[in-house]
Amino acid sequence: MVRRAVLLWISAVVCICGADHHEEQDMVKDEPVQDTTLDNSVSEVNTANKEFAFRLYSALASHPVSRDKNVFFSPVSVSVALAALSVGARGETHKQLFTGLGFNSSLLNQAQVNQAFRALLGKNASQDASQGTAVFVDEKFEPNPEFLDTLKQSYLTDGFTVDFLKSTESEDTINKYVSDKTNGKINEMVKNMSPATVMYLLSYIYFKGKWKTPFDPQLTQEEMFEVNENTKVPVQMMNIQETYDFIKDKEINASVLHIPFNSSYSMLLVLPDNMTALEKVLCPCQINRIRKSMIPWTYKVFVPKFSIKTSYELGDVLSGMGMTDMFSPRANLSGISAGLAVSSVVHKATLDVDEEGATAAAVTGIEFVRAAFIEPPVLKFNRPFMAFIMDRKTEDILFMGKITNPNI
Repeated sequence: MVRRAVLLWISAVVCICGADHHEEQDMVKDEPVQDTTLDNSVSEVNTANKEFAFRLYSALASHPVSRDKNVFFSPVSVSVALAALSVGARGETHKQLFTGLGFNSSLLNQAQVNQAFRALLGKNASQDASQGTAVFVDEKFEPNPEFLDTLKQSYLTDGFTVDFLKSTESEDTINKYVSDKTNGKINEMVKNMSPATVMYLLSYIYFKGKWKTPFDPQLTQEEMFEVNENTKVPVQMMNIQETYDFIKDKEINASVLHIPFNSSYSMLLVLPDNMTALEKVLCPCQINRIRKSMIPWTYKVFVPKFSIKTSYELGDVLSGMGMTDMFSPRANLSGISAGLAVSSVVHKATLDVDEEGATAAAVTGIEFVRAAFIEPPVLKFNRPFMAFIMDRKTEDILFMGKITNPNI
């Protein structure tokens, strides 16, 4: 039976008082910020999150599974999930997470990061957007209560206990939670979970905004969209004549349009002369510069009406960004429990754009298993490869060659 982990959080608060204060744990526990003000911590984390967003985009866009496909994700959802994970990381695993997220350890410690995210999660709550985190813990697994309490206090985490051996029931519980929090936009976050799963941590975000000036549905008509120089596809193209902030920016060789929602949010559309060239130069400082340089122009604007869904297994991507140990038996997540590792990090996102506005949702899920269940990576020489026979002492190459067909 699934039950809300109220007792889990109560025990966390009680047990903290008697916790051992080892030197390594002191480095990451949630203590009052003393070295810098909260505002400075929030500013540092905000800057790191923006830089992380573009580095993660670059990693996703260049990944073979994303080539020539839509790329859409929520960097803040991924940042929150990994920051929450870093609460329980120690040693090299913690260092990799901090470096991967772009946190400068000389300016920020874990306590400051935790408090900054608490402030950011509280500030981002609005009528248009909502976000939060949740943790699902197996009823036979006992995470470090200090870890759970930090999640609740700093990451506003909902806690639940489940029986992961009852895979269908536990998957239904997680999927229902995600569906409720994303208003049905993401309704199957997990499927075929490992029976070795002992904990699942997730971060969600949901946004629904209406244009300040809506498009007229009667003006929407079919037009062709150029996927590339050889391919065109029909789309429902919305259009409007309106005054928007705009710039034809020579530094990035792109037209940039700013479309406001009837709130503090807006959508920035960037139409480059060359997408590959744009991806190489676009960064947070460029976005800031462009926003300050835009001026009002009246245009007849055409924007496609569309609905997309994306799904990413981020294990390879995050490993490529330096966060490797958490996926291996070397994982040091002793702040959560001894002998624990991350088996997968999954991110799913949706975006719907129509005449009224835009709706977007995303969830990042982190699945935990005992490190003993982590399978070693597979390396198959099942395509042409080179071979060398060498003297280890002299490093002389006795033989070398290329194997293109082992059967010949």
